[in-house]
Amino acid sequence: MFILYHDYSLLERNTFGIDVKAKSFLSFSDAEGLIQFYQSNPEYRNVEHLIVGQGSNLLFLHDVDELVLSSDVFGIGVLKEDKESVWIEAGAGIDWDEFVAFCVGNGWGGVENLSLIPGKVGAAPVQNIGAYGVEVGPVIREVHGVDLQTLQEKTFTREMCQFSYRNSIFKQKWKGHFVVTSVVFELNKKPAFQLDYGDVAVEVERLGKVSLSNIRRAVIAIREQKLPDPETIGNAGSFFKNPVMEEEKTHTLKAKYPDIPLYPAGAGKVKIAAAWLIEHAGWKGKRTGRAGVHDRQALVLVNHGGATGQEIFDLSEQIRNDVEKKFAIQLEREVNVIG
Repeated sequence: MFILYHDYSLLERNTFGIDVKAKSFLSFSDAEGLIQFYQSNPEYRNVEHLIVGQGSNLLFLHDVDELVLSSDVFGIGVLKEDKESVWIEAGAGIDWDEFVAFCVGNGWGGVENLSLIPGKVGAAPVQNIGAYGVEVGPVIREVHGVDLQTLQEKTFTREMCQFSYRNSIFKQKWKGHFVVTSVVFELNKKPAFQLDYGDVAVEVERLGKVSLSNIRRAVIAIREQKLPDPETIGNAGSFFKNPVMEEEKTHTLKAKYPDIPLYPAGAGKVKIAAAWLIEHAGWKGKRTGRAGVHDRQALVLVNHGGATGQEIFDLSEQIRNDVEKKFAIQLEREVNVIG
């Protein structure tokens, strides 16, 4: 099934709260609905399109002329299970944190550290979302969707997804050509807990014994303390990626700034905390007009009310320029700029 709208407001479809409209907006409830739409409306085959979920990783600069696709596929089902693990298929339109709560409630481990990340299940493999020492890629078994070039359903295995830090094949080779309709996860009934990132261990200890539910509660408490609620003030979470550099290139930085946070990133590489760079470039809590940097988390840019996407983008450019001047490091946006 599908529904096509015209002049559709995207105000509720982006967590920055940017007031823009889509010329055409398509909601579909299954792969067959998306395929049926294109087959019965061939004039749209040559129209540029944009895939939008909750819009928690988007910054709109102006109204959208492209056809906006919304994968509103719901439902969760167990595909198979044994004593060690369970395979679950979840619709792309399900709220990500509701999915995490469902898994934790059933005693299935693997996504508890990813609690309270905004967005939909369908965006998880695209972004290879991650937090507190965990990425979603390792627990994904398959990604189902539609190849928009052939209008055929297609399945990607974990290996085919080419997951890397905040990246996947869906942001590269298959960008714009594939629409996620559901994701299959393999979760553990006897999980190995990940506590050695940030303040998770300290918060879990405060809550009591180590468990899936306490890890989830700990992560939520930490995120709520550090990150603003998009319902209260417009934002898209982490605006920039944490830079990854060759370890040998960080020695000079460490000598000059002994307290700079560095984290192992594998294969002789080191991840640098972008929030620290932004804060020490003087931007934490700073405001320019209706856009600003959050006063508790420098990695988050916010809409103080009525800001345009261009205002927020311009602010991000100023931050990138200042960080590069001070540290000779180029920040890369995690948020996708549309326009």
